[in-house]
Order: sequence, then structure tokens, then C-alpha cells
Amino acid sequence: MNLFTSPNRRDVLRASANGFGAIALQHLLAKTGAAATRTNPLAAKAPHFAPKAKSVIFLFMVGAPSHIDTFDPKPALKKFEGQKLPESYGKIVSQFTEGNTPLLSSPWQFKQHGQSGMPVSSLYPHIAECVDDICFVRSFYTESVVHAPAMYQVHTGRILMGYPSMGSWVTYGLGSESDNLPAYVVMPQPEGTPEGGTPCWGSGFLPAVHQGTLLRSGPSPILNLKPPPGMTPERQRATLDLLQKMNDLDTESADTEMAARISSYELAFRMQKHAPEAVDLTKESEATRRMYGLDQKHTLDFGTRCLLARRMVERGVRFVQIYSGGGPVSMQWDAHKDLVENHEKMCRLTDQPIAALLKDLKSRGLLDSTLVIWGSEFGRLPMSQSGNGRDHNPHGFTMWFAGGGTKGGQFVGETDELGLRGVGDRYHMRDFHATLLHMLGLDQNRLWYLHNGRNEKLTDFGGKVIEKVFS
Repeated sequence: MNLFTSPNRRDVLRASANGFGAIALQHLLAKTGAAATRTNPLAAKAPHFAPKAKSVIFLFMVGAPSHIDTFDPKPALKKFEGQKLPESYGKIVSQFTEGNTPLLSSPWQFKQHGQSGMPVSSLYPHIAECVDDICFVRSFYTESVVHAPAMYQVHTGRILMGYPSMGSWVTYGLGSESDNLPAYVVMPQPEGTPEGGTPCWGSGFLPAVHQGTLLRSGPSPILNLKPPPGMTPERQRATLDLLQKMNDLDTESADTEMAARISSYELAFRMQKHAPEAVDLTKESEATRRMYGLDQKHTLDFGTRCLLARRMVERGVRFVQIYSGGGPVSMQWDAHKDLVENHEKMCRLTDQPIAALLKDLKSRGLLDSTLVIWGSEFGRLPMSQSGNGRDHNPHGFTMWFAGGGTKGGQFVGETDELGLRGVGDRYHMRDFHATLLHMLGLDQNRLWYLHNGRNEKLTDFGGKVIEKVFS
């Protein structure tokens, strides 16, 4: 280095092996305990365009109800009952059957309901009263005959686990309108989770703060909500403040992960004060509790979860996921045999609570801003299994939408005359997710996350918005 010229940065670094250390020390001394800006990763964010809905309640029927026995009547099945599937349909291979069993007609009667005249099976007398608020999409399809991969496709857009669930994508894109409750709430069947398990509500490669928060049945829906004995709110507040001061000493201002972790602790602290009120159903009127079926043993559980869902969205929770079925096969919609016994049981558990949820949201002016979705991982085949059951059918099945800008009293798409495959406009799960995001004001192509060098999206390479649902 020339002593008679002004040194440049490279000269200084070359002059001493301790050059980098000196720079680091200077940086640390200059920080003077500067803290990372406290950011709330779940703070409400502006949508890409004006939304039709602000929140979502997703009612997932684990194990797959039969669409041709609930919302998609097929009179031709009665005409051809007992016969084999015509050869023109090709060879149909499901999980346990190969398409060579006799056709099985629906054991239930379909009647038209509402001003729209939408047909609904006698399995669902209460939901039938709400058809003018429901849009039935009859031609969805998935790509697996196995429960778990099909569930992953419905929840995350892929048949493999490890991808973010749609609830996680929604909270990543929009945050939450509540400062005191989780943005994404999940209420599984008390008897157990679906085959897909926790990846159905996991955050995948998105920040962990976007995964679903479990609410369980019983008097304490949220675990670990109560502080340990002797821990007063004042002491807990002081502990959190001390942790924050310690973090401030060596946290970079750009360290958003640490800021998010701190924010999650702060949310947990606020939940201790506000969550007990949110899950306290004694605040509801006796008439409301009866409407949801809380006075009846068979509807008590699912009715409780539906009522909790209404209370959640009422308080700004963005995404609520409720499962009907889980754990043992006896508590799922998986009717490989004894279709009548299975579906009458599962419908009896859910029909009144679901209808109550729709009616309650509507009476409170919440249905306009809340999108309610009913669906499953696939439907059931028109051919019989075990003589009185049905195997899995991913080729064409029904899901329905209500509220949140939905145009009710209509059906979109259709299956063939036997209910085997979607015909005409068929809709993939990418289309389902594109439509969901659109109704929340999110552009599927602008909602992405860089992972392993690729801009990942819920809809992967893109889906088509089903505009007929809301137009």
C-alpha cells in the first residue's frame, strides 16, 4: 500500500488479516441494541383486487360421499340396475374393483327444492332448504383412487404430501383480520384425523406461522391456553418483554423469521385473554344452540364445530376447516359396503348443523362475506361393491359453494347419464383452487413463494376460474 495515497477499501482489507473482524466489530458497536422491527406475519394484507369473500369455511367429508346419492341424481341407474357397465365406457379400475360389477341405483329419492328447483336426495332434508344459496359443481375430478393422495390434491393441489395447504396459501396472501385469534383454524373429527393426516392443513415450505391451528372437542378446544399455576398476566408480560430485549441485542433488522417467531409468542399471549370468549358457546342463545343440534346427541359434536366456525369468522379468522369423519372406518363416508347404513348415519350427523350454519350466517349478514364449501376427495362409482356398496370414483363428483359471492340455486358442469365421469366442462383441483383464490380477491399467478429456485403456486402451472359459480 502506498503511504502517500489515499487507501481504498481493498487496500484496507489486504493490510490486515483482522480486517474483516474489525469491520464486524464496528458494525456490532454501531448497532447499539437496534431491534428487528416487530412485524406481524399474519397482519391483514390487501387483496390483489376487490374480493367477493373475506373468509372461508371448508366442510370436508372424509372418505367420500356418493355424489349420485346426494346431489347428482341419475335416473338411468334405475333403468339399467343389475346390468354391467356398457363396454363403451371402457375399463374402469378403482381401488378395489375393476368395473365388472352390476350397476347400483340410488336407494334414496330425489326431489326438487327451493325456487330454483335444485334436486337433493332425501338424505339431506335440511340442506335441501338452502339450495337457493348453493351452487353445485358436478364435474370435479382428482387423479388418484387412493384416499390420502386425493386428499392432498384437494387440500394442496398436489397428490404428494409436503406442499402448503390452501388455508396456508390464503393466510400467506391475505393474513388475518383478527389480532387475537389464529388466522387458520382446523377442527378434525374427535375420533381421529383423515388418512391424509396433518399435511392436509400443513404449511409445507411456507413459514410455519401459516399452518392450521387445531381446535379440539370438549371444554378446552385450544391446548395449552391456560398459563401454568402461579403465572400471572403481569409476570408473563414481563417475561415476554425480557425475551424481546434479549432478542433486540443481536437480531438484524432484516431477520423477518425472528420477528415472526416473536409475533407468534405475542399472539399466544393475546389468545389467553380472547380465545376463551371466542369458544364459549354458553354465550349463544338456546334457540341458536337448538338450531345447530346441540340439544341432540347425534348432532352435538358436528353442530358444535359448525357453531364454532361461525364464531371464528365473526371474529376475523380467515380460514376454517371442519372434517366430518376420521379415524376408524366406521366414522368415515367410505361406503365400500352397506351404503345405506353408512350414508344415513353420516348425513344424520351433519345435515342439520350444515344447514344451520348457512342459515345462521345469512341471518347475521355474514354469508355475503363468508364462502362455505362442501366437498371430499372424490365420489363413488355407479357400479356396486360387495353387492350394496360403492368403490372410489375420482372421474366426476360434486362439490358445492355457498355465500361469498356465489350465485346460488344452480348447478355447474355435469356427469354422464350414469354418474361415472364428468362431461363437457370438467374441473380439476387447479380450477377449484383458482376459483377459491379469485373469490378472495387473489390472483393465482401473483400469489407465489420462491422454493428451491422455483416460484411455487397453489395452482402449480395454473387453473381456470369457474366464473359460472359467481356470475
